[in-house]
Amino acid sequence: MSYSVRAGTPQDFDAIMRLLLLAFHDNVDDEQLIETDRLVFEPARSLVAVDGLEIVGHTGTFTRDLTVPGSVIPAAFVTMVSVAGTHRRKGIATQMLTRQLHDARATGEAVAVLWASEGRIYQRFGYGMASRKLSLDIDNREVSLHGPRSADSRIRADFPSELRKEAMQVYETAVAERPGYASRPGNWWEFLLADPPSRRNGGGHKRIAIHEGPSGVDGYALFRVKGSWEAAGPNGQVIVMHTVANNPVAYRELWRWLLDVDLTRGVTLIFGSIDEPLLDMVNEPRRLRASLGDGLWLRVLDVPAALARRRYATQPDLVIEVTDPLIGDNNGRFLLDGTRTSREPDLSMDIGTLGNLYLGGGSAGALAAAGRVSELRQGAVAEADTAFRWHRAPVGIEMF
Repeated sequence: MSYSVRAGTPQDFDAIMRLLLLAFHDNVDDEQLIETDRLVFEPARSLVAVDGLEIVGHTGTFTRDLTVPGSVIPAAFVTMVSVAGTHRRKGIATQMLTRQLHDARATGEAVAVLWASEGRIYQRFGYGMASRKLSLDIDNREVSLHGPRSADSRIRADFPSELRKEAMQVYETAVAERPGYASRPGNWWEFLLADPPSRRNGGGHKRIAIHEGPSGVDGYALFRVKGSWEAAGPNGQVIVMHTVANNPVAYRELWRWLLDVDLTRGVTLIFGSIDEPLLDMVNEPRRLRASLGDGLWLRVLDVPAALARRRYATQPDLVIEVTDPLIGDNNGRFLLDGTRTSREPDLSMDIGTLGNLYLGGGSAGALAAAGRVSELRQGAVAEADTAFRWHRAPVGIEMF
């Protein structure tokens, strides 16, 4: 069976969406979901595989900035990856994803990021797990926050149409400070706040809670409430997509409010970080019922550029040897500032392992123990572990 891969066009969108909805077992007639995705579709950055006139594969890229330790850089946000069930295991994904890496590198993007449907797929293309996602399933009758309520705080909650401006203000202040956060240009706020019924899972409409302190609006939470009643009374659930706060008081008071919504008995957090402050704010952390999963996956496209564009907690004199079977220019020995060198390496790793480390979420020590990092000079792993870490763990707080 023959096929070819070409750049996408605006006219391809409906066929691409049908391919994706079928592949992910969604309703192909869900017009609200389709129109939501249309808001951010970038046809010029799409690749489609075609068999005759039929689109049988697709991968797309969103043009956004990514916050990395100490900096904000352009990145390729990889999305909408699928191959028709009738055309699997014919090399279509390999051709599309490999070409996509080279195309993104040619635009000057030093890294690519994605959410993986299955991590084993993308590790074949040099992606490493750059962040982990913490989920919470809280029994709100069993936890309370340390400390008194802030007398200078005010919480307002409403639908996104009423509080979008305030949420945008909070996020624009916060975005440059947290590795893993992404810019929201163009229609990205419309995309984020869109609320197709098929994505509610029985819950109510999306809502926003904002916190106002003495200096103004400084935190928000995006959430919905899923109502439920039992013979014994109300048993509703607050489903929090994410919270963004610019100071500890805003964070604490938002969570105090979320844990005390009327007629609810539980709170779920979907996109949390492994250093979520709530873990250290409650009197009974076991009742948060935390679970850990993979978060953002990152692929370094241009090793010297990527190393040079982030900052480091320390500046050890380290030489890292990198191997990359897909992008030949990434092979070699590099200082942390991205400079190529002919010196003997202190550490060696493959390109996926560098992706694990890049946002500050991976542990060089743990990766060495897993056989992913080879220490060629005694003490180099400890130096790298300290250098790559950041004072806040990376986190992805939105699907794309």
